[in-house]
Amino acid sequence: MKLVLAVIQDADAVGLIRALSENAFEVTKLASTGGFLREGNTTLMIGVGDERMPELKRIVALACRSRTRLVTPGMPVGEQAESFVNEPVEVPVGGAVMFVLSVDEFVRV
Repeated sequence: MKLVLAVIQDADAVGLIRALSENAFEVTKLASTGGFLREGNTTLMIGVGDERMPELKRIVALACRSRTRLVTPGMPVGEQAESFVNEPVEVPVGGAVMFVLSVDEFVRV
């Protein structure tokens, strides 16, 4: 048995949770913040048997897409303002990060 911690963008959370529920995965949603953009994320805790891991990975990959955003970088500390270009930069965001942990015991009370 595995415990999967899937960190996804808030924009993908509703669709992924729906897809997981439709495929009989039990999921717990946690609000989280992270990444260098400090935007809201959703962390999902999913308990899954080893035999269903490929199916889970497929569902997450279909529901969580990568996208790009334009971000205006801040000026690094100690840099001179004249040499700093304050133009937006396109950065990749989205997708999913999955931490797969082995579970020795699972108890439901």
